[in-house]
Amino acid sequence: MRASRHASRPPDPDWMSRFIDGLRREDCSEATVRGYRYDLRHFLLWHAANHGSGGIEELSEFDLIAYRQAMIAAGNRPTTVNRRLDALRRLCRWAQATGTIAIDPTRDIRRIRLPCKRQPLGLFDAEVHALLRAAGASTHGLARRNYALVQLMLQTGLRVGEVAALRIADVSLRDRSGGVHVRHGKGLKDREVPLNATARRALKHYLEHRPGAVASAPLFLSSRETALPVRSMQAVIAGLARRARLSRIPVSAHTLRHTFALAYLRDSPGKLIELATLLGHDSLDTTALYTRPSADDLAADLERSHLNVDQ
Repeated sequence: MRASRHASRPPDPDWMSRFIDGLRREDCSEATVRGYRYDLRHFLLWHAANHGSGGIEELSEFDLIAYRQAMIAAGNRPTTVNRRLDALRRLCRWAQATGTIAIDPTRDIRRIRLPCKRQPLGLFDAEVHALLRAAGASTHGLARRNYALVQLMLQTGLRVGEVAALRIADVSLRDRSGGVHVRHGKGLKDREVPLNATARRALKHYLEHRPGAVASAPLFLSSRETALPVRSMQAVIAGLARRARLSRIPVSAHTLRHTFALAYLRDSPGKLIELATLLGHDSLDTTALYTRPSADDLAADLERSHLNVDQ
């Protein structure tokens, strides 16, 4: 039965094949690519059953609202509904950027509000120091690169995909200031992120050992002198965390982004708009997750409670 279902499935439309090819060029993993294709095929089956065939250029906001309501009525979990809407949102942004559609019909489509989440987990100061020591002790001539990579992510909160896309020309290093220009961040938006002295020193130390490198060259290189891709950066961070024996929480490249955000609000309380700008968030609701109390905060508050009195 399964084989017959796959055999009867119509081929992907040309626009979806081009979108999938674009994901691969962005160095998305095959698992990510399969997930997008699966979710988009789910929408295509629904759309064909309810509205007949049609190209992406005919997609409207009303179609997407109806699709969202149909998923809710079918009992899909909010995370599933939001994931499928996010797949359509990324598709439509790609279609608009490539001139396939003039207006993005997903721009006003809201995600389903999820139950209240707790504060994202970041590294403690001692864990940060251990990770940096592990990076600085990397072998095979990779110490400077790995140290600069970790410091850049800890001091700016950049997404790993944004870091992988950086060129040397995107980094400005001066004695008392500096910055990094993020091109085509999430939502295809550019932004400028300042570099503090710690990040500038690490990057300067790394780039001093790449004499003659042209401005258009990738900022971070693999051992084969090619651009270090996202998956390799993720593997580097995971490997350094293992060598640093960090086991309290799972450590990934995104953990460094959380660590930056939590440290920023700890040092600059209340500056949520500024943090959202640095992180490239479209919504303050996303940034506000970092203001929620952690489990440790709640436990400490209870310990300090005036009702906590021994008899």
